[in-house]
Amino acid sequence: MLKASTLAFLKLIAKNNNREWFNANKALYEAAKLDIYSFIETLLPIFSGIDPHLSSEASPKKILMRIYRDVRFSKNKDPYKLNYGLAFDVRNYGPRTPSYYIHIAPGNCFMGIGFWQPEAEVLKQVREEIDYNADKFLSIINAPEFKQFFSLSQEDKLKTAPKGYEKDHSLIEYLRLKSFIAIMPIAETEFLNEAIVEKLKTAFQNIQPFVLFLRDATQIDQ
Repeated sequence: MLKASTLAFLKLIAKNNNREWFNANKALYEAAKLDIYSFIETLLPIFSGIDPHLSSEASPKKILMRIYRDVRFSKNKDPYKLNYGLAFDVRNYGPRTPSYYIHIAPGNCFMGIGFWQPEAEVLKQVREEIDYNADKFLSIINAPEFKQFFSLSQEDKLKTAPKGYEKDHSLIEYLRLKSFIAIMPIAETEFLNEAIVEKLKTAFQNIQPFVLFLRDATQIDQ
């Protein structure tokens, strides 16, 4: 679980997104960061015990993403992010490996698992796996264990059928996807309760068939 002050810091930075305020209050961020590190250290042995592709020895410093925004190509020049992003280290991590991510932001907390805007070859392989093994795919995303926590994100998709597939394909709603991510919304207040650890553990266990399906599609060793 997290301290209330850790979440409160995000609300403060939203109101004071400038370097002067941040530097004057950096002690608040450092305290929040240590709290996040402690949370990660609680989750790591649990997650890695379920998925051996995760390293139990990964450094929390590498899992917690930087709060500093890259503003070089953005019209928004605010220097700091308004969330904590936890990207868990996966063995053979790269564009061909589904990933685990926890997003913590006021009013927008979630766990996301899978491929976000993968390269063209990976996208092609996942679509082919869905086409070839439709029954298996549907059984995974329609399983009560999956639906208890997750839904497949529909935000990033083509307006029409991808090349090589008919518009009336029985799984066209999935084949049109450009990202394959299972999303579990989490209430902000849940992170303040010890029960969040058990919830994340159960969700992590339940998502493994989906992760394995994506790994099979992209030919990642199990």
